[in-house]
Amino acid sequence: MQFAGEMISLFVAVSWTATALFAEVASKRMGSLPLNVVRMTMSLLLLTGTLWLIMGTPYPRYADGGTWWWLVLSGVVGYVIGDYCLMQGYIYIGSRFGQLFMTLSAPTAAIMGRMLIGEEMRPLAIAGMMVTLTGIAISILSRGSEEKKLRLALPGKGIFFASMAGICQGLGLVLSKIGLEHYDRAIEMQGVDSQVAVEGAAVGVPLFLAVPFAATMIRASIGLVGFMLVLMVFNKDWKEKLGRAVKDRKAMWCVLGATVFGPFIGVSASLLATQYTSTGIAQTLFALTPILIIAPAALLFKQKVRVKEVIGAVISVGGVCLFFI
Repeated sequence: MQFAGEMISLFVAVSWTATALFAEVASKRMGSLPLNVVRMTMSLLLLTGTLWLIMGTPYPRYADGGTWWWLVLSGVVGYVIGDYCLMQGYIYIGSRFGQLFMTLSAPTAAIMGRMLIGEEMRPLAIAGMMVTLTGIAISILSRGSEEKKLRLALPGKGIFFASMAGICQGLGLVLSKIGLEHYDRAIEMQGVDSQVAVEGAAVGVPLFLAVPFAATMIRASIGLVGFMLVLMVFNKDWKEKLGRAVKDRKAMWCVLGATVFGPFIGVSASLLATQYTSTGIAQTLFALTPILIIAPAALLFKQKVRVKEVIGAVISVGGVCLFFI
């Protein structure tokens, strides 16, 4: 279907908007590490059930060693490092500004796509990068004293974590695309037709539609292991922290929402989108989230939205679009 990748990418942007809103509430109530452990656990349960229905097994069928290597690497970068930084960013600067910094994922995806898999990067890329950074600067800088004409309107820690999250998401997406290419080759080498449903599956879904969920499961598995290890190493009272987290009903409902719209639907759809369009175009449309989130964040969290922040978000997203003209 024409523009299938673009339409899926737009759906991903809406899904990630909902994820960001749910995750901001949950991260502030239970902390980023307990949140990610619970979120990855929920995600794996959902993905296991889904794979059992559409692939006939509760594990990623047909995946070979190369597939696992690239998707595990993607999980470490995109989930363990990227999601940790994103949830920390939400704690310091909120989901609206956190998503603004996610526009950095598009230039990162384009640069790494060029370096790792030879995807085309046009001359306007540098201009697009500068425009994106300008949009972010407009949103986060404000006037200070006479001695200091400009100052950061946001905490430095929040800016650092959110920036790292954007960079890791872009790199993680490219690594995922390499993993999916290995997965497709592994299926082909085993003589399986990806256009038909898997034999023995309860639900007749073409295999190529099931592969993104299998890839997401691999990434989520390493994400859970990574977050659990970090939580245990840096928190002697990790059992108590997890216990308090799961007893917080409001936080748990928010984690469920963030899980369904994030690692389960959103991430799987983002991987599917990259199969129908380039990572650059996909990331361009994913980057609409900072604009989509402005209105609901203002209504739900009673945030005062300044005109310059809206202008900065629009310019930043515009720069992402320019990056791939």
